[in-house]
Amino acid sequence: MNLGGTGLGGSEWMGSGLAGLIVAVSFAAGLNVYATVATMGLMARFGWLELPPSLHLLFSWWVIGAALALFVVEFFADKIPAFDLFWNALHTFVRVPVAALIAYGASSHLTPEMQLVATLAGGAIALAAHSGKTAMRVAVTPSPEPLSNIALSSGEDALSVSLTWLATTHPIAAGAIVTVLLVAFAVAVRWIARTISRAIRSAMALEA
Repeated sequence: MNLGGTGLGGSEWMGSGLAGLIVAVSFAAGLNVYATVATMGLMARFGWLELPPSLHLLFSWWVIGAALALFVVEFFADKIPAFDLFWNALHTFVRVPVAALIAYGASSHLTPEMQLVATLAGGAIALAAHSGKTAMRVAVTPSPEPLSNIALSSGEDALSVSLTWLATTHPIAAGAIVTVLLVAFAVAVRWIARTISRAIRSAMALEA
């Protein structure tokens, strides 16, 4: 798929193709922004993806190297029970803005109004993915064994890379998958919130 030159100006990237790309990449960044940036940069470097001028920064080996280094750090930090909650809270201020910036760059050929909509959508989708990830960690972290944390984190890493690749090759399919995942995340977050609320009320009742 061509994301630059005439490809960005074509009908495929003016409509559902571009929307699918932004939705999927933003969701992937909300899970693991470093994996998303590194994957896009490496795909561009190896000629599998042509980035528009507004995203050429991702093509830099410095950016790719920094993203890969931070991905390695996150790979381990995100799998440590309790510490992963602090790590994810901190990355609220990284994943959401970067996703918004990628959406901004990917929509640079649109009108200013539509580019603003795309940017806000990218940030909102990343926030939804990030919030769902954090909620699931809150539910899993109290488990006495570390395997659930490790398995969940590894699955998120793999999903982030897979969605980024799929978004640049089959953007509509990627967008559809993310739509389903967003609904599933919303249901999961609601269930987790209710479960925690019931646990707190039960604990307070016992103390009384």
